[in-house]
Amino acid sequence: MPQTWMITGANRGIGLALTMELLRRGDHVIAAARDPWGGALAELAGVHVGQLTPLELDVTSDESVAAAKRALAGRPLDVLVNNAGIYGPRDRQSAFDMDFDAWREVFEVNVYAPLRVAQAFLPNLEAGSGRKIATISSRMGSLGGNPSGAIAYRSSKAAVNMVMVVLGNAVRASEIAVLLFHPGWVQTDMGGGGADIPATESAAGLIETIDASGMAQTNSFRTWKGETIPW
Repeated sequence: MPQTWMITGANRGIGLALTMELLRRGDHVIAAARDPWGGALAELAGVHVGQLTPLELDVTSDESVAAAKRALAGRPLDVLVNNAGIYGPRDRQSAFDMDFDAWREVFEVNVYAPLRVAQAFLPNLEAGSGRKIATISSRMGSLGGNPSGAIAYRSSKAAVNMVMVVLGNAVRASEIAVLLFHPGWVQTDMGGGGADIPATESAAGLIETIDASGMAQTNSFRTWKGETIPW
């Protein structure tokens, strides 16, 4: 039975790879992006008519999220994937030199936006059968990893982990599973060409792990392969 997945940041990187794999196996995808009608998404929409729904969405904008919510009113969702994210500046993220304006922007996208989006589409998830919220976090947000450097990115991922755990407890009675994932070090614009795995491998692993997850895994922090990561 095909499911309906909504993916933020679906126009590139892991989000695009997730979209392509889900379409390939016959699921319906709501591909959300600031410009969902350009590039690869436009090509996919032309091929997968009726299966792919482009959705204009700026996850940092209350107005844009509200408009997207109206556009999807009454449409059941099985899985919401909070994938949109940014790394921040490649320098000035240290304990001794921080770009504070850039840090605020990273938190806007990586921390505030996932909750903003999840809150907006809870009614759609409650109407679906899958009832899962998956947020792409990162092993770099693990305090147990004894981290150094990349303060803006690391702190945003640690923070979104906490936000999603609180959300997971809040929606437990509705039987909506909240899941957190490290997607691997992926060959994307963010990860770079020297990263460990291609986006297709990460996407396939994430989908398989999300498929196998339910309320027993809610509030878990795992890799794309399903391996537990210390908080």
